[in-house]
Order: sequence, then C-alpha cells, then structure tokens
Amino acid sequence: MSAEPDPNAWRTDSPGSTAWPRSPHADAANKYFIASADCHVQEPNDFLSARVDAKYHERLPGIMLDGDGGKFQKTEGFRPIRLRNFKFEGEDLVRTESGKTPEERITALEQDGVDCEILFPNKGLTMWATQDVEFSQAMCRAWNDWAWETFGPYNDRLSPLACIASGDLPGAIAEIQRAAKRGFRGLCLPCKPVWGAPDYEHPNYNLPEFDALWAAISDADLPITFHVSTGRDPRTARGNGGAIINYAVHSLAPTMEPLVNLCASGVIERFPTLRFGSIEAGIGWVPWMLTAMDEAYHKHHMWVRPKLKNLPSDYFRANGFASFGEDRPGLALMREYDLGGNFLWANDFPHHEGTWPHSAAAIERTMGGLDDAERAQVLGLNAARIFKFDIPARYRQSEDCSAAATRD
Repeated sequence: MSAEPDPNAWRTDSPGSTAWPRSPHADAANKYFIASADCHVQEPNDFLSARVDAKYHERLPGIMLDGDGGKFQKTEGFRPIRLRNFKFEGEDLVRTESGKTPEERITALEQDGVDCEILFPNKGLTMWATQDVEFSQAMCRAWNDWAWETFGPYNDRLSPLACIASGDLPGAIAEIQRAAKRGFRGLCLPCKPVWGAPDYEHPNYNLPEFDALWAAISDADLPITFHVSTGRDPRTARGNGGAIINYAVHSLAPTMEPLVNLCASGVIERFPTLRFGSIEAGIGWVPWMLTAMDEAYHKHHMWVRPKLKNLPSDYFRANGFASFGEDRPGLALMREYDLGGNFLWANDFPHHEGTWPHSAAAIERTMGGLDDAERAQVLGLNAARIFKFDIPARYRQSEDCSAAATRD
C-alpha cells in the first residue's frame, strides 16, 4: 500500500525569492528584519487558578465530565463543547508541543527567521468569555502576572501584550497603568466590551463613556489590539461545515467591529495618538471596510453623527493596522489603497493556522508582487514602529536604504 500523502506538504511550496534584493530565509546573510505581530503562548493549566481569588475558582474555564465520562470544555460564555481525542502526528504534533518555554520559543523563531514576536494568550483567550466584567478583569490580571513573570526578562524579543477587560472601566484603567509601568509593549482588548451576541443595550467602543479609557491608553502611549474570537462565542455553528463556518464567520469577521467603532465615531479625532488594530483576522477585507465606511459617510450623510473632519478611512490609515499570515487579496490591494504602513505579517506560532516552520515559503508564495521596501514594511518595520522594537544593528543599514527608497 502507498503511504498517505503528507497533509502539510503544501506548506513548503514556493516560487523562490532569488530575484529579490533580500531574503526571508533564516540562514540568509541578506535576510529581512522580521517581526511576527501575532504569536501565542502555551500557558500552564494553573495559570489562572494559582493567581485569582479563591471565590472565582469554580467559575474558571476548564474541563468537566458528563455522566458517561465524556469531556466537555467548560467556559462561562461558551456553549459546552465536547472534546474529542485528536491524535496529532508529524508536523501537526510538533506544532502542538512547541513553544512552552521562552528558550524553546527563541530556538523556534530563529529556525523560522523571525527576530521578535508579539505574544497573545492561548488558553487565556477565554478570559473575556463572561458578562461579569470584574471576573474577566481578575482573569486578565492573572494572565498579565503570569505573562510578565515568564516573558518579562525576554521582552526585547518575546513581548506579551497586557490583557484588559474593557467593560470594567475603573479596573481597566488601573490595569493599563500597571501594565505601562511594567514595560508591556501594548494592550489586548476584547472585540466587544461586554461578551455576547450584538445587543444595542450593551455599551460599545463608539460611545463617549469610553473616553476615560482612551485617555488612559493615550497617556500610557500603548497600541491597542483586538484579537479574533474575543467578543462573542466563535463556535456558534454546529454540524456540517461548522469548523469552516465558525472560523470565517464567527471568529474572523467580527474583528472588524471595533475598528469601525473607532474610525466612525470621532474617537480618533478626540484621541489622535491612539493606535489600534485587528489581530489574526487577515487583511483582504480592509480595503472593502474602508470603502464601505466612506460610502456610508457620504450617502447616509443625513443620519451620520458626529460630522467628522476627515473620512472614516483616513483615521484607519493614520492610526490603524491589521495582521495577516497568508493573504494574497489583501497584499494585491495594498498599494492601490495606500495601506503599506498598516499591514503587519505574522507566523501565528505555534497555531495550526500559522506558517511556522515554513514562513519563508509562505512569504515567497504571497509577497512576490511587492517591492523590496514594501516587503520590509510588512515583514517587520511596521511592527517595530507600532510596538517600539529596536531593530538589531545587522539590519539597520539595509532598512535605512529601504526607508529612503520609500520616501523617494
């Protein structure tokens, strides 16, 4: 019998980059400076229970058993999800087991040609899955404590973002101030302040009641990120096609909402230094979002409040960003829609949706239509500017030349 085909073989397909002035390969002498704007930690099982008040322990996300011994994921804001025993093999198994210590992460990133990374929760993405915003804040504080204890000494390369439960305004402001003092490079807010399906009675980021939050973030001079699957249950569809429907519709698509809230409501006019962006939702939809916002501003002018000094799209171009892994449509439209300074590449290590450990091939598959300066921007320079990474000396001369070419 012939062996089963390798389901990950496609990841190595590449047209190559020999015609490029620089290379995405880890061992290349003329490698680009590369920053991954979206990676995930591997928290220990007790990262919350060891750090939150005992009164919350029974409510923490975890595993429960039914009467037949079946395992279910228990999360306050999710419907119960039956856990199935998947047998990972080959490269999928390697990804599942990778990056559990800072030292392992540094080795894995060097293998992939990545110089530094922004870190988001993994198990901790369920911290916002409750309408009890004070409970959510307690979990966020615990995650921030664990993340800084673990990665703080490596913050020049492995940089976790501080998680904030924005629905709890006093607690959020206090935690933002604590995060800034510690040295976090940015913040991760949920896509909606209050967990759950759209509800007009819930407060949202377009409303002036959040101005105190934006003022605190502006004072701290930290960028805001909105990660996929943090506003409502991303596992809404069940049955046939559910894995695809949930990923595309219920996880990725809602990440647009907080960006439109900020661009359309006058928030950026009042807080012009506020930097904000979506994480892991891709970029192909961004040109459409900008066009749709501006169309609504022009055609629904009689209903639009407040009147803005600029178009909604202008606020995204000036202050917004979005991360992607492999997104040909978005890259194809980047130059036409003047978004070269807004897109951030990421390998999503160690998630299966990501490109590790074959990121060079993925970059070659998708970035052939960009020029050298554009590739340098999206591969690392944009992330370095937004999250204030120092660019190592080995790259500085080539990046200075790239910036000069962009200005010319």
